[in-house]
Amino acid sequence: MVEATTTQVEQSAAKPRPKRGPKGYSLRTLPGFTFVALFTMIVLYAPISILVIFSFNEGDSLAIWEGFSLQWYAKAAANEQVQEAAIRSLYLAFIASTIGTIAATMAALATTRTRRFTGKTMIYALINQPLMVPEIVTAVALLIVFAAIKVATGHNSMIYLIVAHTAFCIPFAYLPIRARLETMDNSLETAARDLYASAWQTFRMVTLPNMWPGIIAGMMLSFVISLDTVVITEFVKSAGQDTLPTYMLGQLRRVVTPEVNAISTVILFSGAILVALFFRLTQRKG
Repeated sequence: MVEATTTQVEQSAAKPRPKRGPKGYSLRTLPGFTFVALFTMIVLYAPISILVIFSFNEGDSLAIWEGFSLQWYAKAAANEQVQEAAIRSLYLAFIASTIGTIAATMAALATTRTRRFTGKTMIYALINQPLMVPEIVTAVALLIVFAAIKVATGHNSMIYLIVAHTAFCIPFAYLPIRARLETMDNSLETAARDLYASAWQTFRMVTLPNMWPGIIAGMMLSFVISLDTVVITEFVKSAGQDTLPTYMLGQLRRVVTPEVNAISTVILFSGAILVALFFRLTQRKG
């Protein structure tokens, strides 16, 4: 009995004791962190809160509260120009995000499911070029190119806006799709090829179902970006091709009414819902 007890004591003493790690570090312990956080939140969201509040103002003032009313939402909904601009914006954003997501999916597959080759880093940089170059530069470049095409062909339609928005949407769709592909386990695709599945069958039955969350998230993100783009649209559009943001910009140049606030509020909450869905789809479960 004594020998057994002695053996247990020796074994427990021989086991290495777990080291205690350093105390948890938190930014909240830094001096002034709370003040900086609150100040940042106020600067970011106070103007947006004021815009939303005054969209329900009964009067036409943007600074004096005269009572609660939904009249500006009703006027915006009954405004034919707003209706046309909203339909055009949704149509343009849907077409551009769909084409951009297809192109981004093919680009993501080409840069993640192929062997490393010379120029791969350059391709990655070119795809993400619209993110690195100021939007005004892209807008001016597109204006020059499309103006030359219009003079040469005499053709003037929505195709120019679709091409411009698609080019701008591709990197925003590419990033979540590429991130999804990089986190996927290649063993499933390898197993499918070992079972004599063709490249198309492997893509259709293994790769595509697993990358759907990234594709949907990329499409929603590019849809929001296209819906919100003002600079590129302002430079490329022709007469009668106003989108909702450019219509609002034109209204602000003439007269400012709470109707613009109401439209902005609708766009704000629509974008917030789409962004929330984007984060929900890209959230990885433990």
